[in-house]
Amino acid sequence: MTLAIVCAILLATLAGALGYGRRARGENTLTEWAVGGRSLGTLIFWFMNAGEVYTTFAVLGISGYAWALGAPAYLAFCSVSLSYAVGYWLMPRIWRAGRQEGFVTQADYFAARYEAPWLGVLTGVIGIASLVIYVQIQLISLGLIVRLTLGSDLSTVAATLIAAALMIAFVFIAGLRSAAFAAGVKDVLMIVVVVVLSATVAGKVGAASLLDIFHMADQAYPGIGAFPGKDPASPTTSVWLMTSAVNIALGNWVFPHLFQMCYSAQSATAIRRNAVWQPLYSLAYFFIILLGFAALLAGVQPPDNNLNAALLQFVATSYPAWVIGLVAGTGFLLALVPGSLLLLSAGTIFTRNIAQPICGALSEAASLRLSRAALVCFAALAAFLSISDGSSLVRILLNAYAAIGMLAPPVFLGFLWRRATAYGVLAGLVAGFVALLAPFASSYWSRAVPEWEPGLIAMAINALVLIAVSLLTPMPRPSAVAIGIHSTSPRVRAGNQTT
Repeated sequence: MTLAIVCAILLATLAGALGYGRRARGENTLTEWAVGGRSLGTLIFWFMNAGEVYTTFAVLGISGYAWALGAPAYLAFCSVSLSYAVGYWLMPRIWRAGRQEGFVTQADYFAARYEAPWLGVLTGVIGIASLVIYVQIQLISLGLIVRLTLGSDLSTVAATLIAAALMIAFVFIAGLRSAAFAAGVKDVLMIVVVVVLSATVAGKVGAASLLDIFHMADQAYPGIGAFPGKDPASPTTSVWLMTSAVNIALGNWVFPHLFQMCYSAQSATAIRRNAVWQPLYSLAYFFIILLGFAALLAGVQPPDNNLNAALLQFVATSYPAWVIGLVAGTGFLLALVPGSLLLLSAGTIFTRNIAQPICGALSEAASLRLSRAALVCFAALAAFLSISDGSSLVRILLNAYAAIGMLAPPVFLGFLWRRATAYGVLAGLVAGFVALLAPFASSYWSRAVPEWEPGLIAMAINALVLIAVSLLTPMPRPSAVAIGIHSTSPRVRAGNQTT
């Protein structure tokens, strides 16, 4: 029954997604495949946006963190709300720059704003590396769901390879527009799953109500609801919470796939409406954290003590087959939808910003073929990392944000400060990555500023160096500086009037 429900959910979603995607004209072009023809309205952009925030990390990662540590899982509440506060200001500017100049990738913006094609190549490489780390989260989660569906006798390696194959197949046949439709189905199913589990979980652990679960957890594990959480020796203090949340908020919209998502919107109004209302979705984390606490009270011990599998193990041992099938089917979509956009963005960046500057102009058909071939390679790399890395999803996520956070200063200053230059960006990137990755960095920061998120420290150093070097180097021409700041393009004005 579990497998039948999973197959029904996946096949029905795929059929609807393909039907929706085929309505678009010119869907065989790279622009249509990568940014949906720049025509996603408020509703479909809502689901696309939520699809990139509420992934398997939101359900498995946060519930697992609550199961293992307790209060540190509250990071989800803070980071989502802060991210949308930043996004309300930043996302329309990204959209405006993309509409004004016809950008398809994030690296397009860097190359044009800083008048440096080589910077587009460099930031493209950084962006792809960050996306591969992010895909790793989806593959680890999808591998766990594959094992839940097909049986725990399936090895982790085989489950991960099956997950990678499914993700590649989905992105090949979908494209951004079809993925947006699938994101809508995923969001509806996620709400159904959270409601079903939350409405029944108290009875599964002998609690009188949902709130009683928190009370019982605090009695069984004193201090679990306050920082640093279940483990008094954990570095996850309130300082860690604040610095990690700020780091995520500043780095969130700098991910290349979210740049492309912003380009896909029909209007800046659609983006702002989403930024206003999307934080309400973060209320779902209350129930996800509650489920993690319930798994702890139920005495769940996932295989190899893998905290990422805590919720799945709880569902598998406490619920009937139809609920397991519903959870597994929703979990597939929670991984496939964002994973497809991540791989799609990585492939597009490789083609436009790395291959074309080296090989010269490519036809639309050749660009599309190369993008698809590249994303297969990136998926294989992510699968290798997934098999060899046993870290928690939260830790992997923070690593991804630390890497992409190095692009945050040039993005924000590119829209705010006319004086920012390409050489300033280069110097800032070098300084930031040294502060983040140098062998001495981790031990030094843990002594100098204990409990701080290292990614935020490296981002601050990056920004200071960028500003200092920019003051010493010639600024770009006014036409480049104006990208995304002044929407004087007739195409932008026409788009706004139509909207």
